[in-house]
Amino acid sequence: MNPDQFVPSLSEVLALGAGGAEGNLVPISCEMRADLETPVSAYLKVARGPYSFLLESVEGGERLARYSFIGTEPYDVIRTGPGQSHGHGDPLTAVEAALSGMRVVPGFESTRFDGGAVGYLAYEVARHFERLPSPEPDVLGLPEAILMLCDTYLVFDHVRHRVRIVSHARLDGDVADSYRRATLRIEEMVRRLESPLGPEGGSQGSSDESPATPPGPGDSSADLEIAGLPVTSNMSRSRYDEALSRIDDYIRAGDCIQVVFAQRFSLTTGAAPLDIFRALRGINPSPYMFYLDLDGFQIIGASPEMLVRC
Repeated sequence: MNPDQFVPSLSEVLALGAGGAEGNLVPISCEMRADLETPVSAYLKVARGPYSFLLESVEGGERLARYSFIGTEPYDVIRTGPGQSHGHGDPLTAVEAALSGMRVVPGFESTRFDGGAVGYLAYEVARHFERLPSPEPDVLGLPEAILMLCDTYLVFDHVRHRVRIVSHARLDGDVADSYRRATLRIEEMVRRLESPLGPEGGSQGSSDESPATPPGPGDSSADLEIAGLPVTSNMSRSRYDEALSRIDDYIRAGDCIQVVFAQRFSLTTGAAPLDIFRALRGINPSPYMFYLDLDGFQIIGASPEMLVRC
């Protein structure tokens, strides 16, 4: 690629490094036309390895939000929980340690998203913040948290029909070498985007058969089918009714004002995870949609609201 296509230029970044800039990360980027791409097609082209993500949003129920984000090949992954690489503790402490020494130079922020930690915090993580009843056995056997740290990502601009490939250069070291490595990462992403999609299309993260969630102790199958497939609940109807009755008692006694009570439904399907995401975004476009590929399993979601913004 022509060096002039990268913004900011090497000379500008070297000047920032020599001038004692407020921050140590500079997003280097280049832009491409994206009128023939969708976030899903771009994700299929660029995603590599066991970890990647696609964040896609809708505003007002029908109108596509301006930006979608794609990340792949994180430089680090935080995994917490019993037997995990970052131990059985508060994952936010690990995130703070990983990001505390990083700050994007003011004036060079790319968009609302400038990298960081992308992943999930399981319900059990709340035990690190407040007292909770003893949880039931973990039938899924998944980490309590997985968070991907990416320094290279794609920003899909749906208004301008452009895609911006961003990679961070660091100012706290060999600035020229960091800039060179950032541009090499961008060029690799450009090559992937310019390549045609393979015949497998939506097979990202697919498998011949996705295992159903194992039922918990004393649970039974629900009398429910979806598209002719039997669906299993993690609790019996009698247990569900008993729990609702106890919640009603708690509210009447003034012990709580709101309870979020749910059950897990599972079924076995041969559908590719990304195809499930595509179907979900078609029938339930939401303000916050996400597809996380997390080394052997995927999390797909369509949420109506944001929990917190910092």
